[in-house]
Amino acid sequence: MHTPINTEFDDPGALLRLMQLISPSLPVGGFTYSQGLEWAVECGWVNSPAAFARWQQQLIDDQLSCLDWPLLKRLYQCARERDDAGFARWAAMAVSCRETHELRLEEQQRGQALVRLMAQWPSLPLTADRLPALQQSGLAALAWLGCQWRIPLEPLALGFGYSTLEGAVMAGLKLVPFGQQTAQGLLAALAATLPAAWQRAASLEDAALGGSFPLQAIASACHETQYSRLFRS
Repeated sequence: MHTPINTEFDDPGALLRLMQLISPSLPVGGFTYSQGLEWAVECGWVNSPAAFARWQQQLIDDQLSCLDWPLLKRLYQCARERDDAGFARWAAMAVSCRETHELRLEEQQRGQALVRLMAQWPSLPLTADRLPALQQSGLAALAWLGCQWRIPLEPLALGFGYSTLEGAVMAGLKLVPFGQQTAQGLLAALAATLPAAWQRAASLEDAALGGSFPLQAIASACHETQYSRLFRS
């Protein structure tokens, strides 16, 4: 049985660390990928702010709630309990559940970018045996760093969800397109659904873990060979 995880900040500095981790200025490539949205716009699947909101809500319900957050929770628990074998297993699953080469590459490159940043913070116990799991998954690196910085799990998860939404909205602003006021309205409305979605995600058993948004997988695969692109592939 896993030990209970506190959701309150014991260290005020941990809140500042969380703000640093979810900041758009963190150089981990958060705004260089569209996660299939660019193709979805190109082919007409997402052609309005309302369609964009439906697309993102589907990602919250099927991917964030059923896969990313449950994996983040397990990775965080393994980091807290110093279960290196379990941590490596869940990190490998995070990569294997990315359904296209593009999505797997994004997962790995975010992990590598976070590890490069960690190397600048000598207080972290960043040993050679930990590097493979951290470098292969951005989600794993985030969970481990959040644990080391004593950021409680729930704020870490909600911060990750908000950061993911913010990146998607900024991509939609350029691609759909829509204006800044519409973007902020979409971000506020979608972010309001995150707390309830997190509660569902946190209660999932291992056997129920796993989610997929097939249209996103198709869009991401097509984006890999899209002729003209703004976003990385």
